[in-house]
Amino acid sequence: MDIQIKRAYESADPADGCRVLVDRLWPRGRTKEQVACDLWLKEIAPTADLRKWFNHDHAKWAEFEQCYRDELSANPGVKTLLDKAAEGKLTLLYGAHDTECNQAVVLRDYLLAQH
Repeated sequence: MDIQIKRAYESADPADGCRVLVDRLWPRGRTKEQVACDLWLKEIAPTADLRKWFNHDHAKWAEFEQCYRDELSANPGVKTLLDKAAEGKLTLLYGAHDTECNQAVVLRDYLLAQH
């Protein structure tokens, strides 16, 4: 499976393949054309409570990863993304400023482990 992650604020590239926005909230200040996603899969994002608790606090990263993986284990959106990845390159789009500690990193690793 070829799954990459990319900030929703970066320009779309034909090499991205299928572009799926995996945030519960739309990226601030971006139009549909700018984000250029093929699918907005809100329900795959962490629950509002988990997202607010984490609040991009690096000290909570390990616990956030585990909690989000637990949520993903019961999330039907995982199958949707695995099906998309089986068809070709998949790019998970996210809005967070932090490129290393965000839900798309956890989601990509989770999906790759399912293969």
